[in-house]
Amino acid sequence: MDRPQIIPLNEIPKASREIAQKLKGGEILALVGPLGSGKTTFTKTLGKILKIRQKITSPTFALMHNFSGQLKSGKKIQIYHLDLYRMKNFKEAKALGIEEFWGKPDTLTIIEWADKIKKNLPKKVKLINFFLR
Repeated sequence: MDRPQIIPLNEIPKASREIAQKLKGGEILALVGPLGSGKTTFTKTLGKILKIRQKITSPTFALMHNFSGQLKSGKKIQIYHLDLYRMKNFKEAKALGIEEFWGKPDTLTIIEWADKIKKNLPKKVKLINFFLR
């Protein structure tokens, strides 16, 4: 796991642009932070940069949303946005099929409340901590 990046609420737009510039496909972004700290706002901002046309909302009740997007390089990718707030363990998250798409070169996986499955995340994950200021 990479060294965690810490993003305060007021720096989400800047951080989203910086992260989007570096994406190549296959990344897993593990978002951690309290309610209202900006996890979904970050995903919405990043989604606009990645040319997602649909409205991005928190998948708290649906658990997972899937979008088509495009990286800065022009490469098309599938973006999987998960919200594990209501999950109790990795077994429940695994039932969504996450291991079948995370880390694949044509995907980007964004996991809100990733701390719930921290022990089961692949080694190559970008941990992003959000906090209220």
